[in-house]
Amino acid sequence: MANTKSALKYVRKTEGRTLRNRQVKSRLKTLSKKVEAAAASGDKDALATASRQYISALDKAGKTGLVHANKIARQKARCAALAAA
Repeated sequence: MANTKSALKYVRKTEGRTLRNRQVKSRLKTLSKKVEAAAASGDKDALATASRQYISALDKAGKTGLVHANKIARQKARCAALAAA
């Protein structure tokens, strides 16, 4: 366990950040599934909406360093390919 007051504070901060990061990653997975489902159903409007939300969430997660930039680029390219098909 932490020995100093600053170390205890760091533990508290880490717990909060971990919770926030878990929520963001869970949201990304949910939005990814929505994009896949919209693509499978063939609904262009739903796919465009889901894709827009997913790309926005990816960009926000990348801004904080939660998701690697190359992964963001790869996922955005896949969304664009699904939308174009």
